[in-house]
Amino acid sequence: MTTRSQMFRHLLRTAVLAVAAVLAAPILSSPVMASAADTESIVAIVNGDVVTQGDVDARARLFALVNNIPLSDAELARLDTQISQQLIDERLQLQEAQSLKIAVPDSDIAAQIDELDKRNNGNLRNALAKNGISLRTLVDQLRAQIAWSQVLRAEIGDRAQVTPQQVDARMALEKAANGQPEYEVAQIFVPIESPSRADAAKRFADAVTDRLRNGAAFANVAEEFSQSEDALSGGELGWVRAPDLDNAVADVVTQMPVGAISNPIRVPGGYAIVTLEAKRTAGLEMVTMATVREAFFPFSTPLIPSAPTAQQRAALASAQALSATAHDCGAVEKANAAQGAVQPSDPGELPLERLSNPDMKRILTGLTIDKPTTPLMSLNGILIMMVCSEKKENLAEVTRTDMANRILDERVERLARTLQRDLERQADITRAGVAAEEDDQS
Repeated sequence: MTTRSQMFRHLLRTAVLAVAAVLAAPILSSPVMASAADTESIVAIVNGDVVTQGDVDARARLFALVNNIPLSDAELARLDTQISQQLIDERLQLQEAQSLKIAVPDSDIAAQIDELDKRNNGNLRNALAKNGISLRTLVDQLRAQIAWSQVLRAEIGDRAQVTPQQVDARMALEKAANGQPEYEVAQIFVPIESPSRADAAKRFADAVTDRLRNGAAFANVAEEFSQSEDALSGGELGWVRAPDLDNAVADVVTQMPVGAISNPIRVPGGYAIVTLEAKRTAGLEMVTMATVREAFFPFSTPLIPSAPTAQQRAALASAQALSATAHDCGAVEKANAAQGAVQPSDPGELPLERLSNPDMKRILTGLTIDKPTTPLMSLNGILIMMVCSEKKENLAEVTRTDMANRILDERVERLARTLQRDLERQADITRAGVAAEEDDQS
């Protein structure tokens, strides 16, 4: 179950990703000048399906773009082993979907791409092309993700039904735990596929940790490389207590400060990298929930602060006028619509104490209801915000629906891990290049 606070963070991550993708210049510090022979060399054959070095390089570039981080030739090469494994896993997932006669309609993928393009103000394809990434690379990843989710839905069958008795039992445990410390945790799981590949997994986990500490967004890295079902939700484990975690992970989480990123932690099956997003007392997390309206005044070209265009000056004048005259949220909504509603006016309820952006937290926390902000500038436009109402809410309160969804999520996670492991065990996989070298080092 995605909790309300997780939904907020997902929306904020989406906004950050959109801005990063739009503003990113080519992010490879030096172009990869691989020959055609290099890019088409075979990395692995998975039940007859071929994974090439070109596939691996393209996915690495997509990873770099999504996280807005520079990658040199050497850094790209460091990702080879893990990306190769990810592509092998995706081939297995797609093959399983085919065996179950599950087909992903092109319209589903097109809808996902259209949504991503909207978030990037129509610049998605340009951003991909600028960084030497074929749209096909993104299409292939989306197809595998959608297909795998449908496989899991089909495989879980009757286990998707959570009985009232099961909910009752878990609710009783939840009530008994009230007053204990809880931790909001996200993780990236790097598997050790075989004993001979343990060193490669550790090197990759170390490289991921370095990237995270150099500013890569944890959620984006988890979505791209974590090998657990929670990867698609940014690695979110939600609120957990120490007994819910692996002992080694619990030892770290209970000692680390909020916002910290752990070193790779050896756990059964691989390495976990965790971040602690928040702490609370079980059953109690009172926050101020604010309804907000926004008006966005877009620029037709990116702002050069020393040389604003006439259109940008006009947008600023309009934003200043709104800031001076708006006295209710209806006026802000109307202004946003007049600007073409490039961004939605209603971002949903926001928990003021939980906002991850400190500047946004400071602005909204200190804002009087029905009082607009001053114009907030960015390279792509100007934002005016207004708080419409506030109320106190206990985010730690668990409803029966929340609990039923939590139980189902746990079942899907266990199924995904088991099924992926079984598919690889039964598959005919021939590895070449780096992957084969790692297997030979036993």
